[in-house]
Amino acid sequence: MRPNAPLLHPERGNTNVCVHYKIRKGDVDEAFAKAEVIVEAEYRTPAQEHAYLQPEAGLAYLDDEGRITIACAGQWTHADRTSIARALGLPEEMIRVVYPAIGGAFGGREDLSVQVLLALATWKLKQPVKIIWSRRESIIGHGKRHTVILKAKWGATKEGKLVAAQNEIIGDAGAYMYTSNKVLGNSTITSSGPYFIPNIKTDVYGVYTNNIPGAAFRGFGAPQALFMAELQMDKLAEKLDMDPVEFRLKNALQQGDVMSVGTPAPNPVSITECIEAARDKFGWRKKQKIKDSDSVCLSSSVIRHGIGFAAGFKNVGFSFGYQENCWAKVELHGKGEIERVIVQHAGAEVGQGTHTVMSQMAAEAVGVSTNKVEVIPSDSALQGNPGSASASRMTFMAGNAIKGAAEAALKKWQAEERPAIAEFKYLAPRTTPMDKETGYSMPNFSYAYAAQAVEVEVDTETGQVRVLRVVSADDVGKAVNPDLVVGQIEGAVVQAHGYALIEDFKTENGRVLTDQLSTYLLPTILDIPEQVDSVLLEIPDPNGPWGARGVGELPFLPLAPAIAAAIRDATGVWIDSFPFTPERILRALGKI
Repeated sequence: MRPNAPLLHPERGNTNVCVHYKIRKGDVDEAFAKAEVIVEAEYRTPAQEHAYLQPEAGLAYLDDEGRITIACAGQWTHADRTSIARALGLPEEMIRVVYPAIGGAFGGREDLSVQVLLALATWKLKQPVKIIWSRRESIIGHGKRHTVILKAKWGATKEGKLVAAQNEIIGDAGAYMYTSNKVLGNSTITSSGPYFIPNIKTDVYGVYTNNIPGAAFRGFGAPQALFMAELQMDKLAEKLDMDPVEFRLKNALQQGDVMSVGTPAPNPVSITECIEAARDKFGWRKKQKIKDSDSVCLSSSVIRHGIGFAAGFKNVGFSFGYQENCWAKVELHGKGEIERVIVQHAGAEVGQGTHTVMSQMAAEAVGVSTNKVEVIPSDSALQGNPGSASASRMTFMAGNAIKGAAEAALKKWQAEERPAIAEFKYLAPRTTPMDKETGYSMPNFSYAYAAQAVEVEVDTETGQVRVLRVVSADDVGKAVNPDLVVGQIEGAVVQAHGYALIEDFKTENGRVLTDQLSTYLLPTILDIPEQVDSVLLEIPDPNGPWGARGVGELPFLPLAPAIAAAIRDATGVWIDSFPFTPERILRALGKI
C-alpha cells in the first residue's frame, strides 16, 4: 500500500489493493464530538492453518462413458467441475467430480489443490492417476486464514449507548486473490459487531503480498473483525465502569434496528437471547476492578484467574446479490407403503454430519423412519448443483431443497405414482450487493447469533494460559440433530482455542517457516478447554427448513476476544494481538 511499492499484478492497475469496501452511515465526526467516552486501539489477528485430518489427495480415471472422473475431497462439486473444465479447455460434460466422505475441510478445500493435475494426467495418459500430498506439501500448498490489521475508534455516551464507530481493516490477500473479496466483505459487515451503532465509517482493504494467499476458513472474515469489535466493547465498558455483559445488552441489535449497511437485520434477531443464555448458564459475576497501573507482579498469587465474555454473529448462506440456490432429488419406492427413500444431493460430507441430517429431514418430510432413507453421495454426473459446504449454509439450503423435493414426491405417491420421483431447486430470498461508496445493501437473508463466557487461568511466571471453562450459547433455529450440533459447537471451540492460544503460523519473505506439525502446533486433548457447556437456543428462522439455520461457524467467532478479556481480568493487561503464547503473555507483563 506504500507509495512506490513493487506491484505484484501491474496488469490489474497501479496498486496492490485488490479490494476496498466502504461503510458510510450517519456522521461519525459529529457523533465523536458529542461522545463522552472514546476508545482507540489497533489489533492484529494471525494466519491459521486448516490442519484437516487428511492432507489433499485424489484419484482420477476415465469412467465407462469416457468422462474424466476425479474422486477427491472438496466442498463444491459443480464449482470444481467448472474450474477443471476451464483449466483444460474441455466441456463440462467431459468432467465428473465425485466426493467421498472425509474428515474436515473448514474452508480450506474450497480452492483447487490436486484436481486439475489429476484430470490433466489422466486425460493425457489415459490411465488412472493418484496424488497424495504430504503434510508439508499440504501446509505450504493451500491458503490460510487471512492475517488482518484492524484499527478502531469507538465512542459512547456516559449512559452506555454506542454513538459512533470508525474502523480500518487491512487484510493480507497473499499473492493471488481467490476468496479475499468475499472474506473481507464479510469482515466489513461484522466489524461493528451485533450492536446498534447509529454512526459508522468503515474502510476495508485487501492487499496483494508475497505471502500464501488468504483463503476461506471457518468464520470467513468474521473472527478477525469481531476480535476488534468485542475488545472495543470491553474497553468502553471498562471506561464507563459498566459490566461488559450489561453494556452489550444495552446496545444489542433488536428487531427492526438498522445495521451498518443501512437496512434492518432479517428477523429473528436473537443476540439478546444468546447473551442472556450464556450469562445465566455461566453464572456471570461482575468482573474484578483492575486499573492499568495495577501490577500483577505485586500479587502474592502466581496463578491468576479471570473471566471474559464476547458475542458474535454471521451470515447463513451466500451473500451480496448472488442468487443462493440448491438442488435435490427424492425418490419414493414401495408398493402399499413407502419402503425406501433415496435422496440425491451433491452436498459435501466433510465430517459435519450432513448425510445424517439429510436423511433425517427427508424422513421427516415423508413420514418414515431414517432407516428407510439412503443418501447417494456427491457425484456431479448424477446430481444438480448443491452449492458449497460452507457459509453455514448446508442444513439451511439442502434442508429446503430436500424438503421441497420430498413434499413433491409425496404428492406423486399419494396420487398412486410408483416410484414417485421429484426434483426441487430451492431459491433463497434475494440479497443485494453493497453500494461502492456507502455500503448500502441487503447483503444477507439470514444471520445467526452466539455468545460465550470463559474462565481462564494464567501462570504469571511461565505465561501459560489454560482455559478452564467455556459456555457457548448459539441460536440454531432448530436443532435437527442435537448431538451433531453439540459436536459442531465443541469442535469449533477447540479449533478457536488453537487459533487464540497455540497455533502460530510463521513466514519469512513469503516462505513458510512452520511447515510441519512439529513446528506448527495444534491443541491436543491435554490442551483443550477442560469444560465446554453448550446452550442450544431454538428461535425459528422463518425461511429455514423447520426453522433451522446453520451453526458450523458460529461457535468459533467469540472465543478469541472472550479469552483476551479473561486475560485482562486475570492480569490487568490488554493484549491486542494473538495467539496468546507464553512469550506474548510474559512480554505484556513486562517480564521479558
